[in-house]
Amino acid sequence: MQKLGDFKLPHFFNYPPYFTYSPRFFISVLQPVRETREKQIQLWKELILDYCRTQKIFIIRLEEEFPLFSNSVIERTLSHEAREAFLSALVAEGRAEWLDKGRRNCLILWHRIQEWADIIVNFVKDNGFEDSVMTVEEIRSGIESRGTELHGIDRMILMRALKLLEQKGKLAIFKGTSTDDEGVKFSV
Repeated sequence: MQKLGDFKLPHFFNYPPYFTYSPRFFISVLQPVRETREKQIQLWKELILDYCRTQKIFIIRLEEEFPLFSNSVIERTLSHEAREAFLSALVAEGRAEWLDKGRRNCLILWHRIQEWADIIVNFVKDNGFEDSVMTVEEIRSGIESRGTELHGIDRMILMRALKLLEQKGKLAIFKGTSTDDEGVKFSV
């Protein structure tokens, strides 16, 4: 089984039809048969989410190399069209968001914002922080978050989850003199 670092790639990753290529350009394109294309898109969506989750990748930039989008073993690379189609399928499911109108940068949500909010609540309860104050940076990179999914979370995703919890009355966000000083008062 092929690996990317410590990540085990699925069997389809070495199956050339999932990197269907145009002989003229030697790059992959989407499968022309609808049923096969739908299966191809589903497999790629699952692979992208799983890889990003295990590698803690939150943003995919289409203009930059991304390890999943090429396979040197079978000498195939996904076309820009295929990359955008797979990411757009994730966007349609609410598992990703385009960060720009040109569709060059995609925010990957292997957990939806509500799920991240639930993870925060569990983190607060599990660590006895129910009536505590923490900085946003402590939640993202503090000792308490080490070994949790919150450690290293993208700041934009974290802030959206915190704002959702604030709307539900579970915490209050307060501004400091800089973004490093932004704080959260939990009332879970």
